[in-house]
Amino acid sequence: MPADALRAARGFLLDLDGTVYIGERLIAGARVFFDVLRAQGKPWLFLTNNSSKDAAQYVAKLTRLGLPTTRDQVLTSGEAAADYLHGLRPGARVYVVGTPALEAEFAARGFIVTDATPDYAVLGFDTTLTYAKLWRLCDLVRAGLPYLATHPDFNCPTETGFMPDIGAMIAFVAAATGRQPDLVIGKPNRLIADAAAARLGLPVESLCMVGDRLYTDIALGPAAGMMAVLVLSGETKAEEVAQAAHPPTAVFADVGALAEYLRG
Repeated sequence: MPADALRAARGFLLDLDGTVYIGERLIAGARVFFDVLRAQGKPWLFLTNNSSKDAAQYVAKLTRLGLPTTRDQVLTSGEAAADYLHGLRPGARVYVVGTPALEAEFAARGFIVTDATPDYAVLGFDTTLTYAKLWRLCDLVRAGLPYLATHPDFNCPTETGFMPDIGAMIAFVAAATGRQPDLVIGKPNRLIADAAAARLGLPVESLCMVGDRLYTDIALGPAAGMMAVLVLSGETKAEEVAQAAHPPTAVFADVGALAEYLRG
């Protein structure tokens, strides 16, 4: 990486869980990081794969934690999935395995959210998951229904460790049906990077992704042709970086350390 390439980024995409906060605790230096971006006139967008909450819930949480945030500064994989399907087939019947917030994302865009003769099956990070939901999803997937997942993350960082994320649910369905999702919308799919760039009004290649997962946040870099910075405050350990399929542009302990670098 050229010495000033990272400092030349015109905008930043920020993962949330493990990058900006863990549970109800801000990562060290998070407030300083956004103070630096604000001082440098660089916009940012919170780009999260976590589809268990909607943007309004993230806005409320970030603001409560001391990072005042507006609705247009958050893009979730659930929102991106609903927008993608809306562009493909508005008003379709969709079976959503997700939280009430994810179901509402689809209903708000005019989809019929139902388990009766759906046109699509969508799997999200469902913290309200039941065996009955998984069973119905497997029946639909086994029957050949188009099957989408909002993101691929295996674990979600919490203050007490890791909670199983959608990747574990995808593995369950694959073991029972022999099928993987036809499309995974969130990071590292370029679809969500392009949506984020459009939201910021900047070329995707001028942006920098900052996150804690090699296989989603950092892999988005080469997929979208932009820089990707790894922070070691979440899922990834330092010793794992050498084996990464997609090496990060740079590695920092946390966003606070990245802030110090950007300040020069």
